[in-house]
Amino acid sequence: MRPPSNKAGKRISIALAVGVHLLLAGFLFYGVRWQTKATDAVEVELVRAMPEPAPAAPVAVPPAPTPVPPPKPVPIPEPKPLPPPPKPDIAIKEKEKPKPPPPKVAPAPPRVDPFQEQLKREAEQLTQRKQADSAVRELAQMKASQAASSRNKAMADYLARIRGKIRGNIVVPPEVKGNPEAVFDVTQLPGGEIVTVRLKRSSGHAALDAAIERAILKSNPLPKPDPADLFSRSLELRFKPLDD
Repeated sequence: MRPPSNKAGKRISIALAVGVHLLLAGFLFYGVRWQTKATDAVEVELVRAMPEPAPAAPVAVPPAPTPVPPPKPVPIPEPKPLPPPPKPDIAIKEKEKPKPPPPKVAPAPPRVDPFQEQLKREAEQLTQRKQADSAVRELAQMKASQAASSRNKAMADYLARIRGKIRGNIVVPPEVKGNPEAVFDVTQLPGGEIVTVRLKRSSGHAALDAAIERAILKSNPLPKPDPADLFSRSLELRFKPLDD
């Protein structure tokens, strides 16, 4: 590795520089002493020629430090691209949908007893017949009631026409007071011809009773019924002189 080599070189350079300086200091120290002693000798021996000074030892130049190359820049790792967001796992969600519950198994129908089933059908039929008979009776009663009402109305209208014809022939005696009632039974033929007239209950006034009987005979023949099945051979007719 490069950094440890640089440190070793620096240490060697420093050691060499220190050694050179120490050598130079020693050389200077001994040179000075030597010059001092030589001067003393010259003073004693003037005749001798002074020896040439020894050439100075070349100063050791410390080697230039090895250029340390600048540290290479540490490459910065490029940021890794972020992974794309996970796609929605639709397929998994669809698979994770709750499963439909299993179909319910219908319980087996209870065993039917044929005899009990027959009794049940007969009871239902009997109930239906009773309901039908009741409906028929109600309908018949309604029709009978309607027919009776219609017949009674027709009979009342028939008798009113007879009384109206007879009343038109009654001459009320002047001595009659109040509004007494006389009742007559009349026998007739299908064509309205009068057969007999009989006083059933007197009005209390003989003259009025006689006047009413004459009016009945004068009204012969009596009006016919409509419909014809209303004809009755015997009629009970009631009369009050003041009734309209």
